[in-house]
Amino acid sequence: MRMDDASRPTWNIGAVARQTGLPVKVVRHWSDVGVVTPVGRTVGGYRRYDTAGVARLQLARTLRDLGMGLGEIRAALDREDGLTEVAAAHVEALETQIRRLRTHQAVLRTVTRRTTHEGLALMTRTAHMSPDERRKLVHTFLTDTLGDLDMPQFREGFLAAVSALPEDPTDEQVEAWLELGELVADGDLRPAMRRIGEYAARHGQEVQQSAVEAEMRALTNKWTGLVREAIQAGTAADSPASEQVVADIIAAWLPSRANADPAVTCDGAEARTRLCEQLSVAGEPAVERFWQLLCVLGGRPAPAGIAEEGQWLITALRANPEPGARNARLEALYTDDTDPWPGGVLDTFARVQDTVGTLVRATAPEQFGLPTPCENWTVRDLLDHLVWENIIWGGLAEGTPPIDGHANDHLGDNHIAAFETAAAHARDAFRQPGLLDRSFGPAPGRRVVEQLLIELLVHGWDLATALGRDRDLEPDIARAALPVVREIYGDLPRTAGGSIASVQPAPEGAPALDEVAAFLGRRIPH
Repeated sequence: MRMDDASRPTWNIGAVARQTGLPVKVVRHWSDVGVVTPVGRTVGGYRRYDTAGVARLQLARTLRDLGMGLGEIRAALDREDGLTEVAAAHVEALETQIRRLRTHQAVLRTVTRRTTHEGLALMTRTAHMSPDERRKLVHTFLTDTLGDLDMPQFREGFLAAVSALPEDPTDEQVEAWLELGELVADGDLRPAMRRIGEYAARHGQEVQQSAVEAEMRALTNKWTGLVREAIQAGTAADSPASEQVVADIIAAWLPSRANADPAVTCDGAEARTRLCEQLSVAGEPAVERFWQLLCVLGGRPAPAGIAEEGQWLITALRANPEPGARNARLEALYTDDTDPWPGGVLDTFARVQDTVGTLVRATAPEQFGLPTPCENWTVRDLLDHLVWENIIWGGLAEGTPPIDGHANDHLGDNHIAAFETAAAHARDAFRQPGLLDRSFGPAPGRRVVEQLLIELLVHGWDLATALGRDRDLEPDIARAALPVVREIYGDLPRTAGGSIASVQPAPEGAPALDEVAAFLGRRIPH
């Protein structure tokens, strides 16, 4: 630093660079383009800067760090009253950039979870659409999908939901928009939406008034609550126990405005068919997700998904097409008192239980994470289910069914002890005098034993397959089981909410137990 002729301190370019934290070449460049002007030069031609120049450079650096260009910086510095205006313009520019970066982030975040090369290209295109372009995309999709259906109010209700797409989306809304773009482009949504429109046109359904909407929400809460209770209790949708749940839901549906036919006033085949059709049309997963995404985009709470409950109820309605139908069929089935099992049902059950017990004892904890032929079940899940089956059927035979749910952990720290304890309890319960002829609803006791026998036999096949062991368990019992399994399960609906999947092919000459497993929906390993 030195004093100039007016006794003002001045600095050379190196000292200024140190004070402002700017490289010397930046100070020199900014001097050349007019961001700052030296107060003079030395005899040797070197630039000198005063206190005002240093302050100007420090402010210029701050504005540069905020992302302003040199033209904006110079304009802000040259006009004292222009700093506020320049800053405001830059705020707007930064907000635009932030939105763009947030969109890019959402695209990349989505790519880390799913998508193909084609999906990435689609998301990139949709991500850069303007709000008007977004609305037009969904509007065109709905208009094309509904086509010539004559239901103007229904159409308006759909399109009104689209009008709420936001001008300035949040992070969550950006991701929702990307997913919505994929969904609209996917092949599943259009036919599903068309089916809803056709159903509404057939039944004269239009846009719902607020009072009707409230009634529909209450009805949905009612039936989903009943179904969740049944699922929590371990009630299979295609079991006889689901009949009461169906009857309770029909009783709530009949007097509601969801029942569009005033002639249907009581529980019966017509009522159950209509409700099943409603659920099948309205419960499409793609449509449910479409409405959830529109809620997010419209700033409204997205309703919880009810796909699982809908699948359960659809299956229960198909398994119980009219009141008492399932029990009537079972009663007819159970009148046949022949015992097809080699050595009798009790001895056969004991053999199967022992065979499965051998597999359980051969299972090591490090194998618990292995997948099994039962979809989404690991070996540990399967072992837990084997224990639960012994507990529930043994408890039923004793007249003391378990009070805990099937979803609880029944395995603990010792899977072998848990299975052997439950198995011994079930075996003792089945050996009670007169148990085989005692009535359990429409079924005699021998059918209770038979049910657990089949469960253990098939899940034993699952466990053997998962462990890579011999699947040909108890061949003579498996041969006897095949016609029984076909008789009991042959007419059950093979849906996502049911106990068994669609029949799978079994290779010619496959072991009998492979045939049983294939009939119950297992894929047979090659």
